Amino acid sequence: MSAVRCIDLCKTYRQGDQDIKALDHVDLDIPEGDFVCLSAPSGGGKTTLLNAIGGLDVPDSGEVWVAGRRIDQLSKGDLAALRLAQIGFVFQAYNLVPVLSARENVEFVMQVQGIASGPRREKAMAILQEVGLEGLEDRRPAEMSGGQQQRVAVARAIVSRPALVLADEPTANLDSVTSGELMTLFVELNQMHGTTFVIATHDQSVMAYARRLIKMLDGKIVGDIDQQPG
Repeated sequence: MSAVRCIDLCKTYRQGDQDIKALDHVDLDIPEGDFVCLSAPSGGGKTTLLNAIGGLDVPDSGEVWVAGRRIDQLSKGDLAALRLAQIGFVFQAYNLVPVLSARENVEFVMQVQGIASGPRREKAMAILQEVGLEGLEDRRPAEMSGGQQQRVAVARAIVSRPALVLADEPTANLDSVTSGELMTLFVELNQMHGTTFVIATHDQSVMAYARRLIKMLDGKIVGDIDQQPG
């Protein structure tokens, strides 16, 4: 079964007096459990495609399917429910709540899902240990390094075991060593849980970890390469 399927996606933005084709008849099929990097220069369309897959942006035309459901025609409520249950997001800016501890940031998603406080805390502590943050559960984001904050963001994204994790330039604010540690963590989570990862990046070192590298230019897919991770 496909984790993600995009059919003839088009998306155009107006920039000044010009129309910019962010997605230009994009077709894409990503099987369950795949580990994919989307590569493109700035403005090449990778973030727009990632946002369309995550339901954060609606294409002008075409179809987006996630976990067997067409999402581009869902109501806002149904789309929010699907994202909460099926999709984890990791952003370059971490997007943590500054007044909450690491554990509370991870618990936040489960709180929205209506999970009781006891099981919620237990799952949050377990996932923080899994991503290497045991002992840091009570620290707030300002008391943590960039790499530690991104690991909290990853824990929050995967704590509900979503079928799909979407990451937009997740290593952009990290040094090379921390970036490598984060990508190794992604690979381990993919292998342990079968979670599908789709990562938008322009970083060559990040691309080396992908089993599949999809290259974009001017809103089109111009390369789809199977590769052994480095």
